[in-house]
Amino acid sequence: MQFLMHLAAEYGVAFVFGVVLLEQLGLPLPAYPVLMLTGGLAARGDLSPVGLYAAAIIACLIADVAWYQAGQSFGRRVLRLLCRISLSPDSCVRQTETIFTRWGATSLLVAKFVPGFASVATALAGALGIRRASFLVFDTLGAAIWTGVGLLLGMLFSDAIGELMQTLTQLGRWGLGLILLALLLFVLSKWWQRYRFNRQLRMDRLSVADLAALLENGERPLIVDARSAFGRDEGRIPGAVPYATTGTWPEALGSHPRDGLIVVYCACPNDATAVTTARKLLEQGYKRVRPLAGGIDAWVAAGGALER
Repeated sequence: MQFLMHLAAEYGVAFVFGVVLLEQLGLPLPAYPVLMLTGGLAARGDLSPVGLYAAAIIACLIADVAWYQAGQSFGRRVLRLLCRISLSPDSCVRQTETIFTRWGATSLLVAKFVPGFASVATALAGALGIRRASFLVFDTLGAAIWTGVGLLLGMLFSDAIGELMQTLTQLGRWGLGLILLALLLFVLSKWWQRYRFNRQLRMDRLSVADLAALLENGERPLIVDARSAFGRDEGRIPGAVPYATTGTWPEALGSHPRDGLIVVYCACPNDATAVTTARKLLEQGYKRVRPLAGGIDAWVAAGGALER
């Protein structure tokens, strides 16, 4: 522990830069506790608060610009990748799209305070074509606020942080073990959250081939597009009605029989949004609701037509 404290005091600025950069790129690292710890060391005069502040902001900007550029170059594919590699539930993309569509680039001011929002928001800014200048202004301000709050908390509670670190130092290997255990529990809690969410997604799905066969035979199930307005710009399955993000159900539901087939699709990993929407429809009393397996991507891959 003394060696770790020495590293934090000797290479605090580089340490903060590395942890914040990796955390903003998407790795499940507890960057905020590191900011608070080094903020406490800065209050004692062991580190430069200006250096820590600048290093964290620069790390944020490097990661955020990388995600912005990826979103600009690859669009929704980057958003799907983020949900696949993230330990947060797959609904993160839909929630971020809803927030970002409503507030635009100004949402970047608080994006880093919302778990699972920051990386998706920066990639979404690029995918939506937000001007680079606007993105950089709001993202820099957001990074400055997020970093400043973390360091300030560390400075305000520097005495308590110092006592905690002294206790861990006295514990020696046990202290290091407690730190590693806390990190492990953090990662496991995220994994368990995702595992529970994936269990909730277990639901019978309708294949693209089955849907195409129904349409060819003249059957007309109600097809519900559960994507955001941004996603629907790419085109929709012919005849599909949008499910508004405000929670207002499509008017077509009012005349649809309660025992009639409803097919819900989205464009997210594990059909997460389609499944959650389908469950809501079942709660409304509709008897036959099926998510479309693979969503709009599977439909397009199978050669299905789109209307705009």
